[in-house]
Amino acid sequence: MTFHEMVESEFALPKMDIGEYSILNLAFVGDNVFDLVARTVVLTMGKRRVNDIHKLKSSLVKADAQAWIAEYCLSGNLFTEEEADYYRRGKNAKTANHAKNAGLSAYHRATGLETVMGYLYLTDREKRAVELCKLGIEAYAEYAGISL
Repeated sequence: MTFHEMVESEFALPKMDIGEYSILNLAFVGDNVFDLVARTVVLTMGKRRVNDIHKLKSSLVKADAQAWIAEYCLSGNLFTEEEADYYRRGKNAKTANHAKNAGLSAYHRATGLETVMGYLYLTDREKRAVELCKLGIEAYAEYAGISL
């Protein structure tokens, strides 16, 4: 049973078809999926002060980093056709605001990545979400000189 299935079961939530969610709803959930993976990675890297953990986590989940990871996944053909479609739909979604520390283009690419993460989580493909996060976070850390 996946984490998503456990949440649905424990709260007696109705099973929803993925098509019932808006693209931005998928990004809303996917942002937290990506964040949870990054938090787990940095937390288990050894004893560090909470502030240091937060700074490291933030360097991985900021819009510019997520945009880089999205481009890495696209250019490396890491997304399946379906994932690439959700990425494009998320990237092109009309949003009312954008990240205060990132340009609009990076914000939209990050939203695309978050959409893929939300799609994977809500279709009970958490293992695939973690796999993409691993590939992307490790490549970004190397690129940015971040020691994991």
